[in-house]
Amino acid sequence: MDFEKARKNMVEYQLKLRGIYDKKILNAFMKVKRHLFVPESIQEYAYEDCALPIGEGQTISQPYIIALMLQILELNENDVVLEVGTGSGYQTALLANIVKFVYSIERNEILMQKAKERLLNLGYNNIFIEIGDGTKGWPEKNISFDKIIVSAAAPKVPEPLFEQLKSTGVMVIPIGSKTYQRLCKIVKLNDGSMQSEDYDGCVFVPLIGEYGW
Repeated sequence: MDFEKARKNMVEYQLKLRGIYDKKILNAFMKVKRHLFVPESIQEYAYEDCALPIGEGQTISQPYIIALMLQILELNENDVVLEVGTGSGYQTALLANIVKFVYSIERNEILMQKAKERLLNLGYNNIFIEIGDGTKGWPEKNISFDKIIVSAAAPKVPEPLFEQLKSTGVMVIPIGSKTYQRLCKIVKLNDGSMQSEDYDGCVFVPLIGEYGW
């Protein structure tokens, strides 16, 4: 299979034609080889516009939804980003091609170890991955983040994550029930209050943890 051609088609028809215009994001999607982040048995479907199973009851999100979330975040090259839900490491790699540092939390040790090894083998040196309850934020509480992206559905914004967001920082998180959510853009205003804006409907796996489901 011609993975490069499939990747170009993904960017042209799934992303650009559906309103993804940020060149940093489009370039990252061209660079990161999605087929390396899914099981070999389903690599032929890697560039389809759908979620795919990655084991342990988890999935890799559809390319368009990932791109939309990244675009809503308004990423900059000097951003320090927290990712909740490493999964296969695909979104982690996309972020690492755009921002300065990526801190990623994964609750499943098997997925975490596989992602860490995969990203290391691909040469990424600006990614830090820990195992833990992502709803509690990064374990070191003296750190704060410019942007936070949550790759699982929560009933509401987890308080510890909002606390770790810098002033004027942005979080993107699916909020709703276990079966249906809306993407929400959360902005931490200068006075510490929360501003929320809803985007597209979506379906993510539930965010498991003390401040999730």
